[in-house]
Amino acid sequence: ANGAAAAAAAAAAGGGGGGGPQQQMESAGKEPSIVVFDEAHNIDDVCIESLSVPLNREHLEMSARNLQQLNSEIDRVKKEDNARLQEEYRRLVQGLQQAGQIDEHLAERLQSPVLPEDLANEAIPGNIRRAEHFVGLLRRVVNFLQRYLEVDRAQCEGPLSILHKFEEDVEVDSKSLKFCHERLRSLLNTLRVANLDKYYPITRVADFVTLLGTYAQGFTVITDPYPEAVGKYDPTVVLSCLDASLAIRPVLQRYQSVVLTSGTISPLEMYPKILGMTNVVTTRSFSITMERKCLCPLIVTHGPDQVPITSRFALREDPGVLRNYGELLEQMVQAVPDGIVCFFPSFRYMEQVVDKWCETGVLGRVSKHKLVFLETKDHGNTEIALSLYRKACDNGQGAVLISVARGKVAEGIDFDRHYGRCVIVFGVPFQYALSRDLRARLEFLKEHYGIQESEFLNFDAMRQTSQCLGRVIRSKRDYGVMVLADQRYARQDKRSKIPDWIQKFLEPGHVVMSTDVAVLAAKSFLLSMSQPYEEKTGANASVLTPKDLAELQRTESLRPAEEEPGLGMRPPPEKRQRFFAPEDSQPGSHRQQRGQRQQQQQQQQQQIHLNLGGMDALGDVAWAPEM
Repeated sequence: ANGAAAAAAAAAAGGGGGGGPQQQMESAGKEPSIVVFDEAHNIDDVCIESLSVPLNREHLEMSARNLQQLNSEIDRVKKEDNARLQEEYRRLVQGLQQAGQIDEHLAERLQSPVLPEDLANEAIPGNIRRAEHFVGLLRRVVNFLQRYLEVDRAQCEGPLSILHKFEEDVEVDSKSLKFCHERLRSLLNTLRVANLDKYYPITRVADFVTLLGTYAQGFTVITDPYPEAVGKYDPTVVLSCLDASLAIRPVLQRYQSVVLTSGTISPLEMYPKILGMTNVVTTRSFSITMERKCLCPLIVTHGPDQVPITSRFALREDPGVLRNYGELLEQMVQAVPDGIVCFFPSFRYMEQVVDKWCETGVLGRVSKHKLVFLETKDHGNTEIALSLYRKACDNGQGAVLISVARGKVAEGIDFDRHYGRCVIVFGVPFQYALSRDLRARLEFLKEHYGIQESEFLNFDAMRQTSQCLGRVIRSKRDYGVMVLADQRYARQDKRSKIPDWIQKFLEPGHVVMSTDVAVLAAKSFLLSMSQPYEEKTGANASVLTPKDLAELQRTESLRPAEEEPGLGMRPPPEKRQRFFAPEDSQPGSHRQQRGQRQQQQQQQQQQIHLNLGGMDALGDVAWAPEM
């Protein structure tokens, strides 16, 4: 993964002959394919977002206009080509059967070679077979949702509660709602609608009621009259998904092996829980293979005045915290060449700190050394800022980009080479814990998966932090400084959730640092990186050329396997001596001298035993039997 460590969590049901009898039994009948999700650190958020449907007054008004247009199209098709309806009926039945929403017996009963005359304009289920009836049902649904949005305070309801209101007001049961998406798709195909985007509003309404009628648990309906800001009335109703396993479950049930991989998917044990993976084969975290120390993580906990620095809500307006944050940035822009990327927990806190820095002159002093750019909520302006930031780095002046941990810059932009020589994370990027959808999800995780609120919030904040840190290391030849500017990062519950490939380079003396000491450590690291360096070649190199790889494969194929009964593959002699030496093997003893002579004699031969996947930054080898 671009030279960075890739931590992988794999869920496979006995794929390739692996796993126990139960896993092999579960894999029977599954499609023999391997599905790989790369950059899967936020896969639970993606799953939840894919099944969440927000609607506001504008969407519902456009949906009402869509229904009028559908009525006109239906009348036109009835007059011009009645044969299309027979094709629609056949396609609808087959589509539902393939989707697993009706069984084979029902599909055979519904699918007839000749469509009865009285069903010429009908489809299934019963009360929405006729296209006019289906459009009428959607009209009643839209009217109900428009009335439902007339609220003056936020409220939260479960799916069963709002379904009961649908049954009373719209006079429709959950079974009919369950078919709305498929029925609308079939109708649009029959009408040969070319511009599907035109009917996107009514499609969202159909998705809303389909999910509502399908799932009794794992969802909540949140209505908020002021979603954007207090005083701006724009009521919104959101069918919010709480269970990420609902979206990925069809993938796990269909394919034999599913692999999740990312450089910042940590801690690994959380993902099988929140994704409902019950047959996980293995979870592995792999380290970086580098020839020299190319990362310098620093945890800054206080300023030179010993005032703790943190983004904790109670101390966000503390003058000492804001002053120390400003001094840290001022000193870093003088010590670090090229680009510096800064991340804040939220747009609100970023704006608060930047305003204070403007008042105190921090930004003015920083701009004397590097240009300063800010990420905004407007994607167009952010793109312009990124382009100018890169130009400033290319020109040699360098620049500072101030952004948000959960924004576009943190997720999708790479700052390789001189575009990102230092990343500074100001504070811990916790989610807003009082949001209604997050509160509902936390309660669901605690009730159904036994995941405590603090456990999930810490997990989510640290994976966002890791994603920010990983922006500056995009290849094995890259290097950079990683600054965690909050005293809470020094705690074990936070630090242990940082990916192993970053923890590996975290020195004990860099865990609790003041701002001035951290700047000195960054200077020393960058000075060492600026020294001339010649990359190794051959089998000992961190990056293998095609020629080196071919030579390594050739020598491996010629090497006779060393077997020992009961022990399987034996480690190389020098590793056997290192890890299995008896107690009387002291320096100068005859046994150790013989071992040293054997080691010297076989040194050349044993180089082919190198396990490249286990090579650490110093070139040492962690031997492992080949699988």
